[in-house]
Amino acid sequence: MLAQAGLFILNTAFGLLSGLLLLRFFMQAFRAPFHNQLGAFVLQTTNWLIAPLRRVLPGMFGLDLASVLAAYLLQTLLVFTIFLLAPFGLMNPGGIVGIVLWTALLATLRICIHLLIGTLIAQAILSWVRPHSPLMPVASQLTRPFTAPIQRLVPPVANIDLSPLIAIVLAQLVLIFMG
Repeated sequence: MLAQAGLFILNTAFGLLSGLLLLRFFMQAFRAPFHNQLGAFVLQTTNWLIAPLRRVLPGMFGLDLASVLAAYLLQTLLVFTIFLLAPFGLMNPGGIVGIVLWTALLATLRICIHLLIGTLIAQAILSWVRPHSPLMPVASQLTRPFTAPIQRLVPPVANIDLSPLIAIVLAQLVLIFMG
């Protein structure tokens, strides 16, 4: 029971930090503004890890590779810890390395998809209750690459944009196929 509690805390902490690192990456990649509360929070909570990594791994083509690498390494460490605490342990270390790396990659992709779903929900809610919120430009920049193609195919119904709902359903399908 103590191991389960420890894994829960570790999973939560690493998941949140990985999510913030990936959010930082996507905010930079999609040119979302950082001059708001969310941007300041993301920068302040991730700078301690990203600043040293940037010395080793600079960005390329305007992409913050250090953020993605840090998120992946956190997930790798988490998956490795889970394997260490598993009842079977590390019986075959050679085979486990590939499984750990692959599982960490899938976990990182899952966090990306959950970030997209959360941002789509936040954008939909903000558009109804507070469309001029300072977070609205961030949410719009992060979701536009996913909702714009859908908006071209599906017109609004009674002035209601269904593209966030369709994007959420598609993202959920991707999560299902990822297993």
